Amino acid sequence: MTDTPVIGVLALQGDVREHLTALAMADALARPVRRPEELAEVDGLVLPGGESTTMSKLAVLFGMMEPLRERVAAGMPVYGTCAGMILLADKILDPRAGQETVGGIEMIVRRNAFGRQNESFEAAVEVDGVPGGPVDGVFIRAPWVESVGAGAEVLATHGGHIVAVRQGNALATSFHPELTGDHRLHAFFTDMVRAVG
Repeated sequence: MTDTPVIGVLALQGDVREHLTALAMADALARPVRRPEELAEVDGLVLPGGESTTMSKLAVLFGMMEPLRERVAAGMPVYGTCAGMILLADKILDPRAGQETVGGIEMIVRRNAFGRQNESFEAAVEVDGVPGGPVDGVFIRAPWVESVGAGAEVLATHGGHIVAVRQGNALATSFHPELTGDHRLHAFFTDMVRAVG
């Protein structure tokens, strides 16, 4: 791999364009991923915010769920924000009927834990491993992590709740850094992808 890794954004639903922009600002070659053959061509993948139940169902419908599970299990770097965090959880506390996850992080996640859409907020979040002070986090119907397993590392908390987790090559945040203009988390993830190459 070159110094410019190819990082995909799962483009089934959610804030795909914002992640593509943030990754480009973090010196990655960013492209949307909708099909298994596109997934096979990327070095890493972002699972964006959106509606986790819808994303799960669309991933199954488009034949993406099993290839996603296989690539993540094989060590492909992956970063999930908000709904993407839910997709990376090994367990959801209150899943909707038929909701599946990709898995990859030993964590139990509670959907919409920070409240409904009209309770959305921004907060400064100190994230371990990300230099330069707190990052701006946008919390929109955000989940939080109820608990983590032995393999997962907590990178950040907010209000006493876990909001950023890493396990090996998998990274997840409750919040949306792609909506803030602060691209340090995308740069952090891009460095994770480079390290695998």
